[in-house]
Parts: sequence; structure tokens; C-alpha cells
Amino acid sequence: MDATHKILYKEESFAIIGACMKVHRTLGAGFLEAVYEEALEKEFHIQKIPFKRQVKLSLYYDNQLMKKQYRADFVCYDAVIIEIKAVSLIPVAFYSQLTNF
Repeated sequence: MDATHKILYKEESFAIIGACMKVHRTLGAGFLEAVYEEALEKEFHIQKIPFKRQVKLSLYYDNQLMKKQYRADFVCYDAVIIEIKAVSLIPVAFYSQLTNF
């Protein structure tokens, strides 16, 4: 694994992924993102994963603060951004968005 694929918060990421997979196994496919977000909040509580929901994050252009903000669905462990997507296939554009986050 090269540096571009290194997991920065390995234990935390595995716990978050586990919670997400539990929600997906329980609810299955076909719901709106808001439903998965609410269920994931409950699962984070159950698994004692520290989180903040709907966190506003500042954006910068050329080291200058922008007026627009990004709103993350969750920030877990004060370090990991969670963006919920309820789609059957992940478009390439989503990968670009996640890289920017």
C-alpha cells in the first residue's frame, strides 16, 4: 500500500465502517439519505463512536476564507468526515468531492 492509500485513522475508520455496515444490513437499500443519517446517529451512540452531526466547515480559496461553507453529515473522533450518499453506483464526481473534503 502506497502513501496515497494509507488509512490515517485506522481503528477509528474501522469502527465507523462497522457502524455504517450495520445500518446498511439493517435497513437495506432504497431509503433517502436522511433516513440513513438518523439511523447512523443511533448506531454511533450504540457503539460509543464520538461524533458531531451537520458540522459546518470553512472553505478556503488561495488561503482566503470563503463565504460559503461545507456542511459535513458527521465528523467522528474530531477527525473523520462522513458524507452519506444513498446511490446504487458511486459516480466519479463523488470521488472528486470526497478528495476535496
